[in-house]
Formats: sequence, structure tokens, C-alpha cells
Amino acid sequence: MNTKPNSPPRPQTERAHLIGPIVLVAALLATLFTAVQPGSLTVGDLSQQFRAMLTPRPAGGDALAATAAPLRIGIVAGHYGNDSGAVCEDDNGQVTLTEQEMNFKIAALVKDGLEALGFQVDLLQEFDTRLSGYNGVTLVSIHNDSCEYINEQATGFKVAAATDTRDVSRAARLTACLIDRYQRVTKMTFHAGSITADMTQYHTFSEIAPNTIAAIIETGFLNRDRDFLTQNTDRAAEGIVQGILCFINNENVEPTPTPNMP
Repeated sequence: MNTKPNSPPRPQTERAHLIGPIVLVAALLATLFTAVQPGSLTVGDLSQQFRAMLTPRPAGGDALAATAAPLRIGIVAGHYGNDSGAVCEDDNGQVTLTEQEMNFKIAALVKDGLEALGFQVDLLQEFDTRLSGYNGVTLVSIHNDSCEYINEQATGFKVAAATDTRDVSRAARLTACLIDRYQRVTKMTFHAGSITADMTQYHTFSEIAPNTIAAIIETGFLNRDRDFLTQNTDRAAEGIVQGILCFINNENVEPTPTPNMP
């Protein structure tokens, strides 16, 4: 993704069941850190937020009760209606794929999948006028990373929420759900090490209604992950759909081993 211009403490025995592989802990903590202001966490806060990411809540619980927003979902197709985003060219300089094109294909499939389940879904452009005060149960913006070869480790997906989100617990849970489900469906690695300010300070986060819990996902690198994204677009979309359902339905987030990222 290019820079955008324009309930009470649980018993100790139960906590033990929340501790997954060390590498997963590192990845989830990295995700949590993108959702809070630097220096704002205490040890107690960290424990509470980590439990919130992994622990399902009762049906009809605070994930939905905390907001009066309708059961409406916003899906932003990154760069759509504004610019091309990353541009992939062949050896002759001919454009073969743009990030906007890939983002839109995935976003459209996500919309179709959620609508088939009965949700009201808005497919939004990058700088859509409807984003101002957008009120929904959640909003997810879909992007992809560079077409350029960076190194052999430049593969996998990334998820982040706003650094200044009002509801850290729910934002952390949304990102945890997206990470877990997208990884399970696509078998891609979570590339936590390259989450940037362009993601955590994504412009849409400050435009939508405060109670709309939002996240941004980069579904892969258009260089090393291009074959997967273009040939298995439906799987990329399904991973996002499942992540959103995990959040809305208060589903459990099972610990999933995540390889160490450089």
C-alpha cells in the first residue's frame, strides 16, 4: 500500500489455556501495540487486552451491545476511485496489474459473501463521501503491498487498527479475528514486522463514526504473493469474510502458530 494523499479477571487456570505458541503471542502483541498510543499500556491493561483478543463473549454481548450502530458493514476497496496504488509492470514497462484492480476484485467478493449471509454491505471507494461519519458494526479496508521485489521475506499479509481508536479491546479483537481467520483460510503468513504508519494512521479511521470498529488489511505482496492473489482471489476474500464473522459473532480465536518474521 502506498502512502495515501489526498468480564472480571479470570482464574489463573483459565488464563493458562489462552497462552498459545510463543510466536503467536508475539504476533498478537504486535497487533495490539498498533491499536494503542505509545506508552498508554500498563501491565494490567496489557493482560486485559490480550484476553479480550482471544476470549469469545456471550452471544449478544458487548461486541455489538456497546454500539447502537446497525448491523451494517463497510468494505473499502483501497485506491478505488482515486488512484492506481501499486503498479506492476513487465520487463517492457507494460502495466500488467494494479493494486486498485486487485483490491476491488477481493472487496467485491467480500461484499458478495457477506450479503449472501444477510448482512447490509457498503462497497466504498478510497475517498468515498459516505465514509464521513460512517456508522456500522465494522469497516474493513482492503489493500495490497508493493509490486517491487524487496527480499525473500516480503510475502504474507498484514492487519492493523487505528493507533488512537476509542475502543482498544474491540479493535484488538477485530484485528485478532482477521489475522486468525485469514491465515487459516489462505495459509499465508502474518507479516507483522512491516506494519507501517500508513496503516495505523490510515485516513479512513478518522473519518468514520467513533463507534465503528475498523481495520485495514493488506492481503499480500503483489510481487511474491501475486500468483496466489490472482489465482485464489476467492480464498483471500473468504479469509476476510470469516474474520469479520468471527468478530461479529464473538467467535473464539484459537491460537495458531505464526512463523517468526524478520
